[in-house]
Amino acid sequence: MLRMLFGEAPRIDEGELKDAWASMDHYLTLVRQQMAKSGDPDHDWRKVEVWAVGLQTSLDELEQSVYASGRFADRVTKLYQEEMSDIELDDYYRHVYFYKNGFIRVFSILDKLGTLLNEVLSLHTQKVKQHFSFFTVLRQMSYLHTAPVLLEQLTGIKETYKEEMQRLRKRRNMEIHHMNTEMQDDLWQRHRSLNDKVKLEDIQANMRDLQKSLTMVCQTIVYIFEHLCQVKARSTQP
Repeated sequence: MLRMLFGEAPRIDEGELKDAWASMDHYLTLVRQQMAKSGDPDHDWRKVEVWAVGLQTSLDELEQSVYASGRFADRVTKLYQEEMSDIELDDYYRHVYFYKNGFIRVFSILDKLGTLLNEVLSLHTQKVKQHFSFFTVLRQMSYLHTAPVLLEQLTGIKETYKEEMQRLRKRRNMEIHHMNTEMQDDLWQRHRSLNDKVKLEDIQANMRDLQKSLTMVCQTIVYIFEHLCQVKARSTQP
């Protein structure tokens, strides 16, 4: 959808994004077969289906935000806002908009994955913490010794992208609970010297973190849905 802003054709899924999409499609096929067979009188599988479809939509929106943020970032060449033309300044603010949208969606998707795991694996994490995150669910899996292979895979991903995710979590918390990140940076730099121009953050470094977070999300989705497909397939065997 957002590629039209740059006069480009729609995205063709490939790599880890394609793998993530395929794993969710496979699980949805199994869920729909289950509903067709049993009638799903309590609508339990319908609820799971809705969550899975919602995750597909969220992943699509995340990828588009990452892409648009990166394309607008590539148009920003100046290190100081005062040196930008009106056109470049507009591109900078468009980059910031999609960048923020991106890192907020990263944690939103992870928490939705946590909700799905909590439901399908009967973890009852809400008894430990009413408003739980994906990482709370991982701790609950460890405590209950649930799906140890999956837990090891997800913990490995968490450790691989630990630094990038910590930086993005800090930005997410700042954006939601405190002052906008770029405004805080602006004030801090002006406090150092009221006569100095305000230098932008390292936009490309920020984009690398955001792109790594998309990879982390895709890998997490693949492991989770491959596991859920295996569990579902086993449960339907005679």
